[in-house]
Amino acid sequence: MRSLVNLIKRYGEYVFVAIFVVLSTYALGAFLTAGAANGTILPLQASREAVEIDELFNVQFWLIAFFFSLIVVFMLWSVIFHRRRGEDDDAPGEDFEGNSTLEIVWTIIPLGIVLALAVYGGSVLSNIERRATDALEVNVIGQRWAWRFEYPESGAVSSDLVLPVDRQVLLRMRSDDVIHSFWVPEFRVKQDLLPATFGDEDNTRELRITPTIKGDYKVRCAELCGELHYAMLADVMVVEPEEFETWAAAQAAECDLEAADCGARWVEQYGCTACHSFDGTQVVGPTWLGLAGSQVLLDDGSSVLADEIYLETSIINPNDQIHEGFQPNVMPVNFEEQLTEEQIAEIVAFIQTLGE
Repeated sequence: MRSLVNLIKRYGEYVFVAIFVVLSTYALGAFLTAGAANGTILPLQASREAVEIDELFNVQFWLIAFFFSLIVVFMLWSVIFHRRRGEDDDAPGEDFEGNSTLEIVWTIIPLGIVLALAVYGGSVLSNIERRATDALEVNVIGQRWAWRFEYPESGAVSSDLVLPVDRQVLLRMRSDDVIHSFWVPEFRVKQDLLPATFGDEDNTRELRITPTIKGDYKVRCAELCGELHYAMLADVMVVEPEEFETWAAAQAAECDLEAADCGARWVEQYGCTACHSFDGTQVVGPTWLGLAGSQVLLDDGSSVLADEIYLETSIINPNDQIHEGFQPNVMPVNFEEQLTEEQIAEIVAFIQTLGE
């Protein structure tokens, strides 16, 4: 210990502090960037946009490592080498009122770092928003608490997001009720979905992603949106272009099944299962098990027979007759615009099979 103290006195303690800061920065920075690369700190890097975003993360990780080391090393150095040593060590420290040079330095340097990060971040944003001429367009509709994906090129509609690998995708997003937020962690980018009630008639937002790794992922809602926010998930599948074309053609094909079977297809595609169960479980909306043909008690104390007319009205105008024990203004009120009369009739036929 005495030899170390002598070395410090000979070369100056600031030299040793600087050495420890450098070593600590390198060790911590290497740990953070390695963790980001191997998936320990950041999720799998599965899109072209994620590459540039992760490079920005790495710059921030090294800055975090440096400033953390700068603070902690000085603090530990002071605790170890400048602690009180015995009862006779009562000499007061040197008095000083300020240091203008130091204050200027620690104002200019952080300001320069922030401005540099702003320029770099702007460059990254510009790169990830670069448009491809052959981008696949997908309409993303969020509603409490389900996702729906429409493919204008093929006419496909799905509750799953299926994408071709290595092709840019233009996601055009809107909400049918409250604010939602589209987020696939492996793609890094995120975008809020706004309802039309926020001023503009068209509140469509755009997001561009280019998946690079085939696999299965999850889209999550990253904006608190109500009781079942935690369950607002959808499967994301990145597949070969040929497999995507086959899937899209099958999804866009006319339903030539029995009415109830077609109804089950529409129920899945339009997110009805987010709020209604088929097994008697009470979720946000009433269960469909045994609903058709039963007497439904309404919130005004009256009751009504759950016949075909009631079921159809509940889809088109869900707030007209509220089931006792459930809240109004939860179910979307625009299904009449989204569904054809035939699709509504087929959904009713499917619900009726659950009442048998």
